[in-house]
Amino acid sequence: MDIGNINGTTTLHNGVTMPVLGLGVYKAKEGSEVIESVHHALDAGYRHIDTASFYENESGVGEAIKSSKIPREEIFVTTKVWNDDQGFEETLKAFDKSLEKLGLDYIDLYLIHWPVPGKYVETWKALEKLYSEGKVKAIGVSNFLEHQLKDILNDCSIKPMVLQNEFHPRLVQQSLIDFCKRSQIQYEAWSPLMRGEVFKNPLLKELAKKYGKTVAQLVIRWDLQKGVVTIPKSVHRNRIFENADVFDFEISEENMRRIDALDREERTGAHPDDFMDHFRNS
Repeated sequence: MDIGNINGTTTLHNGVTMPVLGLGVYKAKEGSEVIESVHHALDAGYRHIDTASFYENESGVGEAIKSSKIPREEIFVTTKVWNDDQGFEETLKAFDKSLEKLGLDYIDLYLIHWPVPGKYVETWKALEKLYSEGKVKAIGVSNFLEHQLKDILNDCSIKPMVLQNEFHPRLVQQSLIDFCKRSQIQYEAWSPLMRGEVFKNPLLKELAKKYGKTVAQLVIRWDLQKGVVTIPKSVHRNRIFENADVFDFEISEENMRRIDALDREERTGAHPDDFMDHFRNS
């Protein structure tokens, strides 16, 4: 994994290169807000945009990419199939809708958003079909644990290239990261800043001051040094630029371990084993 500058990439097990830093657009409103956010990110040097059908802003992301004047092949675009659209045929239809909304000819990375019980293996087989047809450059999963990954590895012909999970200093899941490394699955972080909770942590504030950085920059750098692709979300130009300013310092091994030790298995989102109730009640 190259983390020398904002152009750094990691190579997935199928040879596709994925930028190590991206912009997440969860909760960015469709229309001008998400379009401007993507433009800010591209201006800052990001070449990786992460959306999902559930976010209801794929059209804006596509419009921003088209109007950016940056060649399509230089921008890595991720989207995801939502829970209600899982199953083999349903996923194929959902993919076509996402592709149409984005206005693109292909998707760089297509993910299963959550492991819907009884459906995610069939959903994965649909992703394999999309991949084999060249409609997506890479396929992966989001919000999966080791046992759900093993279901796919044991029953399918193509192993996931990426696992995107909630990941921050309070939720490290090192054994899962290690499993992914052994399986050649790239780990990726959503909610790397724990929805702002990291800013309150005394150790992170202390270390940020030591390195002359913000807490957000410290945590994003920690992600990258752990070999984790990260997609901090923001709609504010200054924050988007700030989050990219993480390539001019290095956290020592000792301080990496101190940040690791903050792990408390705390989640801001649902647990992958009981998320259905979470979304049913929300």
